[in-house]
Amino acid sequence: MLTIAEGIKVFVQLTPTDMRKSIDGLCGLIVDYFIEKPQSRHLFLFYNQSKNKVKIVYWDRNGFVLHYKRLEQGHFRLKPNEKGILEITPDQLQWLLAGLDFQLMEQFSELNYSEYY
Repeated sequence: MLTIAEGIKVFVQLTPTDMRKSIDGLCGLIVDYFIEKPQSRHLFLFYNQSKNKVKIVYWDRNGFVLHYKRLEQGHFRLKPNEKGILEITPDQLQWLLAGLDFQLMEQFSELNYSEYY
């Protein structure tokens, strides 16, 4: 499970990426597509054409970290938008990595019971 500190943003590139790219190649894409610098500590997510693989790149203190996930069945639920970049919440990232439709999950509000009968 990926733990995200407060104030860290998660950006998704909504066009497929060549998954043969390593950290250096993905950092080049971050510079090209995102407003943020690769060393900003924000998370940058890329996926492949068939949407069954994702790579997440971020800066951690003294170097880059690369997380890679491949689904054995199904695909990640990502829908393109006109900008090509989407900012999602840490909860949405967890849902996405679990293979769930994170945009559909937002419709369900969190229940908070303060009184029990």
